[in-house]
Amino acid sequence: MQRILTIIGARPQFIKASVVSRAIQQTDGIEEILLHTGQHFDANMSDVFFNQLGIPRPNIQLDIHGGGHGEMTGRMLMEIELALLKIKPDRVVVYGDTNSTLAGALAAAKLHIPVAHVEAGLRSFNMEMPEEINRILTDQISDLLFCPSDTAVRNLEKEGFTDKPAKVLQVGDVMQDAALLFAENAAAPAVGDFPENFILATLHRAENTDNPERLANIVKSLNQIHNEQAPVIMPLHPRTRRLISQHGLELKIHLVDPIGYFEMIWLLSHCQLVLTDSGGVQKEAFFFGKACVTMRDQTEWVELVEAGVNELVGSDTQKIVTAALQNYGRKVEDTKQLYGGGKASQRIVEAIKADHIPDFLTPRFSPNHT
Repeated sequence: MQRILTIIGARPQFIKASVVSRAIQQTDGIEEILLHTGQHFDANMSDVFFNQLGIPRPNIQLDIHGGGHGEMTGRMLMEIELALLKIKPDRVVVYGDTNSTLAGALAAAKLHIPVAHVEAGLRSFNMEMPEEINRILTDQISDLLFCPSDTAVRNLEKEGFTDKPAKVLQVGDVMQDAALLFAENAAAPAVGDFPENFILATLHRAENTDNPERLANIVKSLNQIHNEQAPVIMPLHPRTRRLISQHGLELKIHLVDPIGYFEMIWLLSHCQLVLTDSGGVQKEAFFFGKACVTMRDQTEWVELVEAGVNELVGSDTQKIVTAALQNYGRKVEDTKQLYGGGKASQRIVEAIKADHIPDFLTPRFSPNHT
């Protein structure tokens, strides 16, 4: 029996892990243990996803959140290492690009436990993004790199992974698996009536929320679009809400508290356009046939830009407003099967099961080893 420790901590990871965990449960010879770092700790940002997606309750709950990047990552690293020494898994699986991802991968690598990175090879080429640092470092210490797209594979090839003792596999995107699997469970948020023909917006990236000028420009854009073009609905992250208030800004649009994945699917299915700075939402818009305007200067999902279904506009107010007007109501199609067609989780589990774990890679260090 191969023992897998899966490390998650943030909303996108809950969704990705749900479909991979489902595939693991349907596969003989693999036992999964789930560790939740607590990075997203609000019930609306965490518990609701476990309830909706059928993810097994975490075997280990660290409850680590808040503080700066160094403090959070350091605390996670310490606690994850202790968990690894106790559980002695054959492999650690991490997702995406959060502090939980890096802490889990680094703790495992230090103990010579093989690391599988789901969503490997993504690059924005913007080192000011903490996510970019997390994903680059995680790739470097992983031995199984599960890429969601051909672009991600090419990124790793350019970084020399063809000459490294790591296995790079293009498996497709587990987010598409989740979108297809849970589409029938979509449900409107229970917050009253929604206006028709609305635009769905999300805003949370530090490059926007921590930059007063960029944040002010985006708030101005959303208010203008809402007032002059079409109603804008935004599930607002508590941190973003706080920063908007601190800078004396006001979003005069339809704001709702953070919602579950099924409610988000409903909004994606019924909106006329997506405005976002999220990585995952760019793809989710595509999965549900909606054009996307991305309020960032770069994106990891360059294939969507190349396909003409995603437009990068940065934080320029006029560009955001113009792009919203031009893309409103436009439908897009997945004619090239860019993300694997919904079978990524099966491919990941098959690769993990087939992988041979050499004896010399079993954990053998104590916490005090240097």
